[in-house]
Amino acid sequence: MWLQRAIETRSDLLLPPRVSEIEWRSPLRSDEFAEYRDAAFLKRLELDHLADALETFWPRRGPQWDALGKAGDKVFLVEAKAHVGEFLSPPSKASDASLRKIDAAFERVRTDIGAWNSTRWSEVLFQYANRIAHLWFLRENGVDARLVFVSFINDREMDGPASEAVWAAAFDVADHALGLSPGHKLKPFIHHVHPDVRLI
Repeated sequence: MWLQRAIETRSDLLLPPRVSEIEWRSPLRSDEFAEYRDAAFLKRLELDHLADALETFWPRRGPQWDALGKAGDKVFLVEAKAHVGEFLSPPSKASDASLRKIDAAFERVRTDIGAWNSTRWSEVLFQYANRIAHLWFLRENGVDARLVFVSFINDREMDGPASEAVWAAAFDVADHALGLSPGHKLKPFIHHVHPDVRLI
């Protein structure tokens, strides 16, 4: 709800540092606020040519993106949360065949970015991990992709955090759990914004 409202009325609150404008491709009122996954999210970003590669990398019913946008050659994948409980996702519930593909994808990502522990990403913070894996996939395929975590503050109805510091601590713990060092290769392409719902 907050993300839909922000895109319509205060899209400036969603901009990462040094980004002046994003052309939002979803969710849009004109598209019934649809959210996209798999080949459909690629098509929304004009990346149809990567559909076969994505199917090889990840099983169907992959991440459903809360928002998608473009700014020139850059594409933006958005995951939005209003309270920390939403962030603490359970392990993957994929079938055995799909889980093997997911674990193989995670291992490629973990190895390439130098994860320092042996945590099985499909069992710990699976949603956070699979968003990072899809950022890696796009960048490995030549796309200037950015992952934006929109973490709202002051959502009283959901008992959400009242400060950015709470979200920062949650993400620090998540990075530690996944074995991500502060300077891993994807870090420059992961952004955090903290819109105050009172401004939307």
